Amino acid sequence: MPTGAPATPTVVPALRYADASAAIDWLGRAFGFEPHLVVPGDGDAILHAQLTLGNGMIMLGSARDDAFGQAQKTPAETDGIVTQSAYLIVDDADRLYHRARACGAAIVQDIADQSYGGRAFTCRDPEGHLWTLGTYDPWNEPA
Repeated sequence: MPTGAPATPTVVPALRYADASAAIDWLGRAFGFEPHLVVPGDGDAILHAQLTLGNGMIMLGSARDDAFGQAQKTPAETDGIVTQSAYLIVDDADRLYHRARACGAAIVQDIADQSYGGRAFTCRDPEGHLWTLGTYDPWNEPA
């Protein structure tokens, strides 16, 4: 867990997946997310899930035709184009790079030292959401 991060995050990204159950499993295996709360729906649907990583959290659910679903689409519904992505602060980007690749992540930017500090890579999960994992911790940078 980053040393300079606040105890309670005030920003929690929310995503939709065609197969939210598979996404929960994959995000755990590839990145280390742990289920905090999973609310199942009808069939294989997930109405709402909260996954944690360190002191961070994401929320996700199954893609569906509701008010939120009208405003947010999955990458498959937009020909793979995303308008946001998540950055995960990690202790060992190289280890997670190999782990994510082994889990089938599509590497978008190979692992490398960054000009602003830290080491990072960017990948897509099986449904096309974009993730950057790196050791740069903006909480520990001078203001």
